[in-house]
Amino acid sequence: MTSGADPYVPGHGALDYDVTHYDLNLAYDVETNRLEGTARLECVAREETGEITLDLHLLDVSKVTLDGRAVRYRDRRGSLLLRPAAPVPVGEEFTVTVRYAGHPTPLKTRSLGTAGWEELTDGVIVAGQPHGAPSWFPCNDRPSDKATYRISLTVASGYHVVANGRLTSSRRHASSTTWVYEQDEPMATYLATVHVGRYVVRTEDGDVPIHAVLPRRLLGRYDAAFGRQREMVDTFTRLFGPYPFEAYTVVVTDDDLEIPLEAQGLSAFGANLLTSDWDSVRLVAHELSHQWFGNSLTLGRWQDIWLHEGFACYAEWIWSEESGGPTAHRRAREHHARLRDLDQDLVLADPGPALMFDDRVYKRGALTLHALRLTVGDAAFFDLLRGWTAKHAHGTVNTGAFVEFAELSTGCDLTALLDAWLHREALPDLPAAR
Repeated sequence: MTSGADPYVPGHGALDYDVTHYDLNLAYDVETNRLEGTARLECVAREETGEITLDLHLLDVSKVTLDGRAVRYRDRRGSLLLRPAAPVPVGEEFTVTVRYAGHPTPLKTRSLGTAGWEELTDGVIVAGQPHGAPSWFPCNDRPSDKATYRISLTVASGYHVVANGRLTSSRRHASSTTWVYEQDEPMATYLATVHVGRYVVRTEDGDVPIHAVLPRRLLGRYDAAFGRQREMVDTFTRLFGPYPFEAYTVVVTDDDLEIPLEAQGLSAFGANLLTSDWDSVRLVAHELSHQWFGNSLTLGRWQDIWLHEGFACYAEWIWSEESGGPTAHRRAREHHARLRDLDQDLVLADPGPALMFDDRVYKRGALTLHALRLTVGDAAFFDLLRGWTAKHAHGTVNTGAFVEFAELSTGCDLTALLDAWLHREALPDLPAAR
């Protein structure tokens, strides 16, 4: 296994080439959990390479071609190594096609947990963050390599399929249906997903169409958690900038889920989260905000996870304030007091893989944004957010770029403030409220 492109997710991703487009033609049997696929990857070499490494987990490869010609390959646990007849020169465009099949299973590691293709009671959910994409397709699994996608999945008729992007066709055969989705905006591999279930669709038209995909039995419970989602979209569009995709889809599974799961253009929730409790509603806001912070603006390195989760957590507090609940400042003070009583051993801008999804990353990230807001004022703060999402739309970001942009946007010297919150273990005090 290669060392990988990112020390937080070892063994994943290669830096010597980029994938610009994935074309996935898949067929899946729900009863047997058997997946058959042909993946075509359009690539470009970033440096001369005599070996091309793809990430693929426990699926059997039957054929590999490079630019239409059979190529030597070695199928190792977790990766697929291709040996071109001659080194691929820098800047060269090439196409890799892989035919594969098997019974997909999630990837499990001690530090990163479980991610990827997962069977439900009657269907499938794919949660790729941070290392689960290779559980169902060969890929260059690093978040800095964003590509466009076409995903075609054939399943037994009676099941509904959801994937990233817009549904371009749904063709019924004798006993199966082929669903085709196209994602035109660049997307990181971990955000690629498919969902399969016995679902119905409810669409709410508007500037941003919202699709609810869920079991018929749950239709009556949907509005408890999602009844104000349109207001959330409008609020976040006003404060963060235009919604970055054509539509937003919410999938609610028939099963309970421990946590909701975001992907590009959609989010998935378990049936257990269809309540009006704040702990459910805040997660609706959290996952929606990831469409800006995480999906349009995507970290290039996993150490910068606060740029996703801190922003999404702060979006919860913003929604609380905007919807008539406790203000963001009140929630910030409450969480600051709780963090003060916890271990002070986390550096927000580089927490390490073991603490990457620690709740302190979420809360301290949100507190960092609140401290910035208190320092520069509301007008400058939200101008900053709108400018940040516009400048880096559908791109990759990092902490240094955010700090630089924040100073340029506000005209303030924020070095001491942000250094204390981002690069020191000790929890700073919140600035005084204006």
